Amino acid sequence: MDKAEFDRFADAYDTQHRANIAVTGEGPEYFAEYKIRRLRTIVDRSRIDVSQICDFGAGIGNSIPFFRRYFPEATLTSSDVSERSLALARQRHPGSGETLLIENDRIPCESDRFDVVFSACVFHHIPHQEHVAWLRELLRITRPGGLIAVFEHNPLNPLTVHAVNTCPFDENARLIFARQLSRSLHAAGWSSPQIQYGLFFPRALARLRPLEDMLGWLPLGAQYAALARKS
Repeated sequence: MDKAEFDRFADAYDTQHRANIAVTGEGPEYFAEYKIRRLRTIVDRSRIDVSQICDFGAGIGNSIPFFRRYFPEATLTSSDVSERSLALARQRHPGSGETLLIENDRIPCESDRFDVVFSACVFHHIPHQEHVAWLRELLRITRPGGLIAVFEHNPLNPLTVHAVNTCPFDENARLIFARQLSRSLHAAGWSSPQIQYGLFFPRALARLRPLEDMLGWLPLGAQYAALARKS
């Protein structure tokens, strides 16, 4: 992962992201909360006890308020290659748990530590040939029986592709097909990968959003979640 690239965009990230997604009628907070709310549902359905969560590629901490809301009982660890992003996250959300600076292709913590590893739109910034290695590293830090939840943009959705192609901090991004990410999870040693699609309806059709829970099989949503467990 390119530390310099993320450091360069850290201070302008929120403003640029907000402008880029304005067409949806929602702000960054909506999309950040959406993922954590879905994660809570996934965890509850899987009956996973959660006391330790790692946010891999946490950036400037947009997910922190929603981890506090939906996982108040859990300790959050934010990890990122960008030292500047982690510093901004601490400034914006003081007292929100540990931060880990990722260096030398390793997350500096002990093995088998986390119940849940979460990643929000990070892997499309990582060269595809490195995905399996990073998924193995995330497997290392996850306890047996723990869960990985990787949220990514769906390249089958034309609005998503347009948003990524016009976003300054996505200039080097390469979107990932869900089946490709599922294969990478399996190759890294994760068990029973599955895909759930989401974000089908913009704000103008918000009244239809309660239907999304039944549409996870439909590969037209703006994003998808790739889920797997550690044996």
